[in-house]
Amino acid sequence: MNLNGINDSTKTYNTYGSSGTTTSAKPTESKEAKETAAESGVVYEKSSEGTAKASGKYVQDTNLVAKLQADTEARVANLRSIVEKLISGQGNALGQADDIWSFLRKGDFTVDAATKAQAEADIAEDGYWGVNQTSDRILDFAKALTGGDPSKIEEMREAFKKGFESATKTWGDTLPDISQKTYEATMKKFDEWAAENQSN
Repeated sequence: MNLNGINDSTKTYNTYGSSGTTTSAKPTESKEAKETAAESGVVYEKSSEGTAKASGKYVQDTNLVAKLQADTEARVANLRSIVEKLISGQGNALGQADDIWSFLRKGDFTVDAATKAQAEADIAEDGYWGVNQTSDRILDFAKALTGGDPSKIEEMREAFKKGFESATKTWGDTLPDISQKTYEATMKKFDEWAAENQSN
């Protein structure tokens, strides 16, 4: 699974910043640190302090961005492992599919009980890949990238829409129901973020 969308958006925001002038992008973590984080099962914990604001200016929360990226990479590696186990037992079906996405989209495969239970837990309402946690992480990432700057809400919303369209195109069809619900929840949270700032 490719994280280029997340990595590229961070690099782009770091390079151009909120003023539109070019600055040097700094890597948030070394490759070794990321590998260590992935191996240790990094767990993302939402900050209760909110976003940083220095001298009335919004500041990107690079620590939170790095935590979100490390957590996502670790969780994607775990998800990849589950899918690889699933596919290894479906050799002929996968060989006949156009690509991995069409294979998964068709749902014409069997899965062992443990893998099914893990997948169901992961996408449950309170699961890591469930609607609530996923939409929360998307908003947290947007706020961390912008330092919570309300003038960037619509820019972040548009970036999210673009990412969703790209995922739909990669999938090759309408995304599953959980993805649609996550999209709706995320858009609602963008609306709530905007409303909070209008009332202040």
